[in-house]
Amino acid sequence: MSVEIKIRKGETMDRAIRRLKKRLDREGIIRDARAKRYFEKPSDKKRRAREVAAFSQMLRTRYEKL
Repeated sequence: MSVEIKIRKGETMDRAIRRLKKRLDREGIIRDARAKRYFEKPSDKKRRAREVAAFSQMLRTRYEKL
């Protein structure tokens, strides 16, 4: 999976780097790299997934009441 950013005419390097970072973030490449940095036990993965699901459900119910 490769990400390519073409520098536009008259665009500064800072702006091009910002566009690159946004694209990497949108595609989840940075998140995947950080997640695979260390081994995570399957039980820890399941626990984390349950916590995320519970939090999402709490937010969903909170905003349904509004």
